[in-house]
Formats: sequence, C-alpha cells, structure tokens
Amino acid sequence: QVQLVESGGDSVQAGGSLRLSCAASAVTFSNRCMGWFRQAPGKEREGVAAICTLGGRISYADFVKGRFTISQYNPKNTLYLQMNSLKPEDTAIYYCAARVFGDLTIPTLTPGTYPYWGQGTQVTVSS
Repeated sequence: QVQLVESGGDSVQAGGSLRLSCAASAVTFSNRCMGWFRQAPGKEREGVAAICTLGGRISYADFVKGRFTISQYNPKNTLYLQMNSLKPEDTAIYYCAARVFGDLTIPTLTPGTYPYWGQGTQVTVSS
C-alpha cells in the first residue's frame, strides 16, 4: 500500500513561488510514476506534471510549461513541484498521485491512470 502526504500549500500573491512536496511512505517502489494534479472549485481534476523513474520521462500540462518544475529525490522518496510565476488561475487543491504497476514508462496526466492519491494541499494565488 502506497501512502502519499502532500505539504507546502499556501496563500501567495500573483507572480510568487511555492514548492510543494509529496512524501511517499509505507512501501518504497524503485520503479514508479508519480504526478501532480489539481482541482479548482467546480472544475474537474486535471493533470499538472508527471514523472516516471523508468527512463526519466516527464510530462507537463501546457498551462504550466515554463513555470512549474517536477522533480523527485529518491533517497527520501519525495516528489516536488516547484511553482514559479503563479497566477490566480493556479488556485486549486493540489494532489500527489502514484502508479507502481502497469506501464511505468509514460508519465500520463490522466487522473484515472493513478490508483494512489494523497489528501491534497491548498494553493491560493491572489491578484
């Protein structure tokens, strides 16, 4: 069983930066795909960025390219999302997700392809 705990959410002004962290515990899988997703009020959950350890491939949603960076620190089994140049439309609950079986080479941004989820962390960007 994979357990994920996000942290780092906060309230910031437009143009600011935040770094989200996701700690994976209980079981450590060397081969995995992990991703960041977000859900704003009244909207569907959408993929932000994802990374797979097999091959090191990374995917970004178009709306965060050039602003957000996903990374992972394997010794601590932690996933990060560095968010720069934040906009009010980035306001949402941000979730960490993981996949440890199936295709572990393609960092998909489809929420349904990840079976394990954290509880989310709130990011609020004011104008």
